[in-house]
Amino acid sequence: MHRFFIPQLYNEEMTITGVDAKHIGKVLRMQPGDKLQIVSDDGVSALAEVASITESTVTVRCLEKLAESHEPAVKITLAQGLAKGEKMDFIIQKAVELGAYSIVPVAMEHSVVRLDGAKADKKVERWQKIAEAAAKQSKRDIIPQVQDVQTVKEMLANNDCKTKIIAYECEDRMSLKTALREAGQMEDLLLIIGPEGGISESELAKAREAGAVPVSLGRRILRAETAGLVAMSAIFYEIGDLGD
Repeated sequence: MHRFFIPQLYNEEMTITGVDAKHIGKVLRMQPGDKLQIVSDDGVSALAEVASITESTVTVRCLEKLAESHEPAVKITLAQGLAKGEKMDFIIQKAVELGAYSIVPVAMEHSVVRLDGAKADKKVERWQKIAEAAAKQSKRDIIPQVQDVQTVKEMLANNDCKTKIIAYECEDRMSLKTALREAGQMEDLLLIIGPEGGISESELAKAREAGAVPVSLGRRILRAETAGLVAMSAIFYEIGDLGD
């Protein structure tokens, strides 16, 4: 069943406008009485039916609230070093599907891509649309925020999660599994992943100072677009959110 996010507080009757309204009417060709799912701005999920459709507006009538949550117990913020080409599009899409709470594009010392000013703003706008589409497809209860492009220092200051983990290819003592078990029960987690060129010594030092634990993701070196997704999958599996 199709799911739509409505930027309004929950009400028995709600209005869908803009691109989503056109999609419902012209692409899905829904008619009054057809069922869909909605998520309101205050986080209420509900089964609804189409009450009326015009060219620019769809009015829906909420039938019942949905109790089941699609959100993980741990809020993971993925701090991803900027990757080149369309790799960031892929990372953001899949991270949202897996259950990321927020994504931070990070300009790191070894990042090939350089973004600033209007160019960065345009990219973030595009990535937010990708996140929204992925949230709809995967039946999320929220649209994860793609934050502004930040430096490592800014990212650490703006995302003070209780648990912080940084994937570091030279780490040979602490595994991700061990770090998670030592952290115990978590509410939120900052997962830091480097770009194609890896994480520099100075960036690692800053992360350590902020309380991040360097971990190994295994015996093989993973690509920038793979590492974060593998780590998130392992974390969610470890806490019982995947494969259960």
